[in-house]
Amino acid sequence: MTTLKEQLQEDLTAAIRNRDELRSSTIRLTLAAVTSEEVAGKEKRELSDDEVLKVLGREAKKRREAAEAFDRGGRADQAERERAEGEVLAGYLPKQLSDEELAAIVAAAVAESGATGPQAMGAVMKLVKPKVEGLAEGGRVAAVVKAALAG
Repeated sequence: MTTLKEQLQEDLTAAIRNRDELRSSTIRLTLAAVTSEEVAGKEKRELSDDEVLKVLGREAKKRREAAEAFDRGGRADQAERERAEGEVLAGYLPKQLSDEELAAIVAAAVAESGATGPQAMGAVMKLVKPKVEGLAEGGRVAAVVKAALAG
């Protein structure tokens, strides 16, 4: 079975062969982030697929934030490039939860914890986080929890 890292390396080779500059540079940067994560501790180690997914998620988030920053700075061409790179990375990530799915998970956690008011946010987040790990970004989850508790 192919690991996610091997899949990235194969896709990089294919992108280079096809002269797909966007895919090849995006995958190359992502593999560099994976490698630096592997050598970050006291000893070099191979990352699991879950750990590689976390790196991919971080890289995708960087692209989204950069695109927003370029939009604010009036640099639409750069923002578009960041979004395109984000799309390449999204292909490797699990499908993100829809707003409705996320709201349903949060509502169930609020009901389960019996939480009310904004001070209960931590308790609800503790229940929600394991269910949405890798399927929804933390900031998005927090916003939905906050809205559910305010409601």
